[in-house]
Amino acid sequence: MLESHGAAVYVDKKDGSLPPYTDKSTAKILKNRISESQKFVLLASEQSKDSRWVPWELGLADGYKGLGNVAIFPAVESKGRDAWTNWEYLGLYDRIIWGDHDSYSGKIWMVIHGDSYTATELGKWLTSVR
Repeated sequence: MLESHGAAVYVDKKDGSLPPYTDKSTAKILKNRISESQKFVLLASEQSKDSRWVPWELGLADGYKGLGNVAIFPAVESKGRDAWTNWEYLGLYDRIIWGDHDSYSGKIWMVIHGDSYTATELGKWLTSVR
């Protein structure tokens, strides 16, 4: 879905250069991949909030890119607009949703900016430089 909106996607589980077991080289490779990317999207599941890696990866992305270039893509339905804010650090970031946008007819994929309650069409967000 992200690729169809103009993104080149990196998925760590598909990276053959990562060692089979997590070690220092894993962290070094992930750190380089995050620093080289233009945007950072976390595919968030129910288990994301309990991950030891997710806060570290988000912190790196936030530091390298700033809040405006990091988004959460929920893999589960949330109950209400503010459900993600209950997950502490996950609530800090914009999130990708499927929904109605005033500038488009019909539903689109967009990035909701939680601080301003505005949205940007996903393809425009993915290719923008902030």
